[in-house]
Amino acid sequence: MNKSEGQLPRLENAGMDAWLVRLFNAIDEANMGWITALVSACEQAFGERLIDLVPSYTTVLVQFDPMQLDHAQARILLQQVLAELQPSATSDHKPVIELPVWYDVSVGPELARLSQHTGLTLPALIELHSSPVYRVFALGFAPGFAFMGTLPALLELPRLTQPRAKVPAGSVAIAGRQTAAYPAPSPGGWNLLGRTPAQFFDLQRPSLSLLQVGDRVRFMPITQAQFQRLGGDCTPMSSDKY
Repeated sequence: MNKSEGQLPRLENAGMDAWLVRLFNAIDEANMGWITALVSACEQAFGERLIDLVPSYTTVLVQFDPMQLDHAQARILLQQVLAELQPSATSDHKPVIELPVWYDVSVGPELARLSQHTGLTLPALIELHSSPVYRVFALGFAPGFAFMGTLPALLELPRLTQPRAKVPAGSVAIAGRQTAAYPAPSPGGWNLLGRTPAQFFDLQRPSLSLLQVGDRVRFMPITQAQFQRLGGDCTPMSSDKY
């Protein structure tokens, strides 16, 4: 791998059974080819000695079995992988995954604030959020939670200063230049724009998570009636349930 960024790539100690491989310092969609290549190379190099791989925007956490490989040996293996690493082809050939979303202030209370902040009408906001094809940069926070980007700059909003105690499953949200959907009811501080009936985590699904790192995703606006037919929960955020 080209080391034109000074000290990158860099191996950072993440415990007795893990190394964090830092490939980049800044989030960029161009990173994905390197991240996915590193994941694939580690799977091949570590084999059955690999416990888990956690790719992110700029890093990959590599967890290995300390009964089969000590810390120093794992470092040497990773150095060998990095010395030969080349970016994988982008996944632009893969079909875009469309996620149906009911955008409405009753389930997306930050729509009104975002409209006031940007000066855009609600239809214009919905079009701006649903038009791009987003890339899945990382999975985390909760099973099936996919961090996607990059959000149009006009829609950039910080997280809520006071997180909600409970966010409904399927809530489509934004924070900073990222967008995501909550796979299950949970606390959360992202700005809610709507709700999707999609199931993001399923133990019966071979890959468990609906979305994988590198996937391309587009949000598809639907009506409340369509949302309900697809099994969506229309309970408003103002109800006693949330």
